[in-house]
Amino acid sequence: MENELLHIEGTVENVLFRNAENGYTVIDLDAGGELITVVGELGEVEEGEGLILEGSYVTHRKFGTQFRAEYCERKLPDTVVNIEKYLASGAIKGIGPGLAKKIVNTFGAQTLDIMENDPMRLSEIKGISRVKCEEIADEARKLFTLRCILAFLSQYGIRSQYAMRVYRKYSGDAMALIRMNPYIMCGETIELDFRKADEIAADLHISRNDSKRVIAGMQYILRANTTLGHSCLPLETLLTKASNALGVSEQDFYASYNAALDDNELFEYVKNEREYVYLPDYFYAEQFIADRIHILRDFSSPEDFDYDDLIDIEEEEHNIRYETLQRQAITTAISRGLMILTGGPGTGKTTTLNAIISLFEKRGSRVLLAAPTGRAAKRMSDLTGQEAKTIHRLLEVVYDSGGRTVFAHNENNPLECDVLVVDEMSMVDVILFEKLLRAVRLGCKLVMVGDSDQLPSVGAGNLLGDLIASGIVPTIRLSEIFRQARQSCIITNAHRIVSGEYPDLTRKDNDFFFFKRDDPEKSLRLVADLVRTRLPKAYGYSPTEDIQVLTPSRKGTLGAVELNKVLQQELNPPAAGKSEYKSFIYTFREGDKVMQTRNNYDIVWSRDREQGTGIYNGDIGTIKKISPAAMTAVIEFDGRTASYPFDLLSQIELAYAITVHKSQGCEFEAVIIPVMEGFEKLSYRNLLYTAVTRAKKLLILIGSEEKINAMVDNNKRTKRYTCLRDMLTAGVKTKASQSEKPGLLEVLGMIEGKEGNNG
Repeated sequence: MENELLHIEGTVENVLFRNAENGYTVIDLDAGGELITVVGELGEVEEGEGLILEGSYVTHRKFGTQFRAEYCERKLPDTVVNIEKYLASGAIKGIGPGLAKKIVNTFGAQTLDIMENDPMRLSEIKGISRVKCEEIADEARKLFTLRCILAFLSQYGIRSQYAMRVYRKYSGDAMALIRMNPYIMCGETIELDFRKADEIAADLHISRNDSKRVIAGMQYILRANTTLGHSCLPLETLLTKASNALGVSEQDFYASYNAALDDNELFEYVKNEREYVYLPDYFYAEQFIADRIHILRDFSSPEDFDYDDLIDIEEEEHNIRYETLQRQAITTAISRGLMILTGGPGTGKTTTLNAIISLFEKRGSRVLLAAPTGRAAKRMSDLTGQEAKTIHRLLEVVYDSGGRTVFAHNENNPLECDVLVVDEMSMVDVILFEKLLRAVRLGCKLVMVGDSDQLPSVGAGNLLGDLIASGIVPTIRLSEIFRQARQSCIITNAHRIVSGEYPDLTRKDNDFFFFKRDDPEKSLRLVADLVRTRLPKAYGYSPTEDIQVLTPSRKGTLGAVELNKVLQQELNPPAAGKSEYKSFIYTFREGDKVMQTRNNYDIVWSRDREQGTGIYNGDIGTIKKISPAAMTAVIEFDGRTASYPFDLLSQIELAYAITVHKSQGCEFEAVIIPVMEGFEKLSYRNLLYTAVTRAKKLLILIGSEEKINAMVDNNKRTKRYTCLRDMLTAGVKTKASQSEKPGLLEVLGMIEGKEGNNG
């Protein structure tokens, strides 16, 4: 009967497990005298409640047959026995078993109706004071509001996790607000699919050209495009997309668009006589970055001072000879309020950075180091000998009064440092950089390090490229490849690629190898053989710790998903006593190499005696233990151990193979890159360059020489819509409807106004 669609009804006998964040619950259901284990997103069901469920039976390898619920309709208990059991379970705060018995003895089967519609009658019961009655009434209102939201949304097949997000954001006003405008659920924090809100709106007789719908549709399109790297869209592009997706006329579009501008629900920026449309957060971010960069620059010296004597001493102490551009970079960093240090591999960025840090510390400056990801921060620590933190950890994630994640460090609580050094700037998006700048006091020096030829950030914007192209930030680009680095074919070929020259694929005596293969299946077998046998045997590499397979795409025979399944079977096959958990795409098992795929600020981790929160997008770890009974997996990330409830494993992917985009900021001893025909949208120069520069000691390309050369020839980088460069060079130009937004002086004088938006 596995996977057969079934309809069952019953009463909740026991609640065995519940995740309060997303509503995933395990219960025993009494279905006509038969006890059935039910799993799914059931919300905050309580003992004694009646449930109507639709779903299918599944067989768990340890727990046996379970009913996985896809749809859940809740019914309040309608018998005296079940009402008492329901109240005694703690469903309403302040009512325990004893008081539940008194209430039910007084009101009988009418108990829940009275508590919902006339809760002050509870004061008729001896022992319940008016104050206690008001407290219980308030808790009852909360419960019935949540139940009402759950029941309403369940009609549309909307999971309980969205109902709980709605309730957390809007509380008792939620249902009234949803009925007035269901599209409020499509925004940040709730993130309901627009099509679901559209379905509700149709039932509420909201017309297709209603401004609420059209504005929400525009915002939804803009939000979707931020995941493609765009911080804004040209107005004509948004018009085309919105008209087609929403089925509205140009006249209706502009009527709603102008209303959105008037209400600051959207922002418009004019660049080269062309209008670009922003969501508020992205407009504020780029505007703030432009303003603050100008201020930091104004706080610095307009020219470089003579630090040659200090640099000479540094050379003698470390037996190093700095070349001209390195000396210029050191001088600029110490003289100016901010600078960018860029350059490819082997050009001496790390040597230069170490000198900058050393000289600042000799001057008594407090220096903090940061990078976008845990691996990038660890690499920075290893190269500098100084502690480096992720930007998120540096800013410290906390919660505001509304339960939202925010950063502890901001304008009102700046970082305690005189110098902030940020590495891997190519990975930093505009939203994160805005938060970082808000935490940097005006007298602090900012040194930004990165390779502008690498892929841009996964998040929206083209931050490092725009900062450099604007000419506003003093920038030193190191270009000379040092003698020792020239011995590496990885480094020399990387520079050939970024310069538009084809890599040398003929050498077989160095650290860069090419295997010609035309067939994807044969390439797949070669990748598996290299990882499992040949490289460990020849070099002593660990297949999971030292070797990383990189691929342009997730899809296809040589995409990350299929590569992971093959490599998992080769490196970590099923075995007796090795626990597993089957997710939508992968079967995870103990010993697997995995990667976190989104920022999660709430996961608690421990390391020795240290404890913290937060596992972030791109962190790579190993599954140490899977506990089916506890429904958890223990994963270790670079010494930090975290426990994941099974439902959170949707944020985890196998990482024997990862996409090039996910590899940014990382370095691996050995890298294998299958490069075959296909992936045309991902076949461009800086993707190949980024992939090649992930390898420290060994790089292997597998595939077609023609394809590799075609990638080198394709220097058409993925276009990203952003106006930051123009804001930096020309100042902020917005439509008249934005004239009431605070300008630069007001931002500085009333900066606490965005305190609640720093997460």
